[in-house]
Amino acid sequence: MDLATHSVRRTSGVNYLWRLLATGASFVLFGLGGLVLRLVVLPLLGLLPGDARTRRRRVRDAISKAFYLHVRFMYRSGVLTYEFQGVERLGRPGQIIIANHPSLIDVVFLIAHIRDTNCIVKQSLWRNPFTRGPVRRAQYISNNGSPEMLEQAADALRQGQTLIVFPEGTRTAPNKAPVFHRGAAAIALRGARAITPVFITVRPTTLTKAEPWHRIPARRVRVTLRVGQDISPDTFNASAPLPIASRRLNEHLHQLFLRELS
Repeated sequence: MDLATHSVRRTSGVNYLWRLLATGASFVLFGLGGLVLRLVVLPLLGLLPGDARTRRRRVRDAISKAFYLHVRFMYRSGVLTYEFQGVERLGRPGQIIIANHPSLIDVVFLIAHIRDTNCIVKQSLWRNPFTRGPVRRAQYISNNGSPEMLEQAADALRQGQTLIVFPEGTRTAPNKAPVFHRGAAAIALRGARAITPVFITVRPTTLTKAEPWHRIPARRVRVTLRVGQDISPDTFNASAPLPIASRRLNEHLHQLFLRELS
């Protein structure tokens, strides 16, 4: 019995060490991948003929493929397992994707599975040497908090782009319910053809705002992304002026996510 217990503990310790090393390798590869995109792949794509829209689509497609390879590396190396339910309903023209934000890698999973999508990203990524090249060339939208940002995002939807938004603005605090800001609702009512919620769970929690990368959980992480039913913007736009409609939509989304994630 003692030998069996010792064997289990040893196996568990080896597994933990391997996942720690694989997690570190994931961060290194993500940074190197950003540099390769910025210095090699995207400049080469820029030499190809095509109008501005075609060039932008190529850049976003390259980023999506790079993120997909990164997701597969994390899966194959044993860092995590994942399931994406309803992914085939994402990527439609004028669709705003509203997602909660439990982990640092949420956006990686979403962009990895949507070939041509816009995204509102935090402003610090525009200064990061590993990410500023890709986010600029992909024409992602900087979350600088300005009124112009809301209109820029709404314009992207009116043009038929897909847009990913995290209404929390930052990662959810561990063991806390998500708190939504009204910016995402205001953008949706200004320009979206469809509002699609995506419910994300990460168990055990990892890469939250309070957890450094090296503090990995005792067991392998499971990421689940589940696409919810579409919400029509007209349901809210038809009943009230925009400020009131935005507040009502934001509350509706907040309560929806609280129910689905409980």
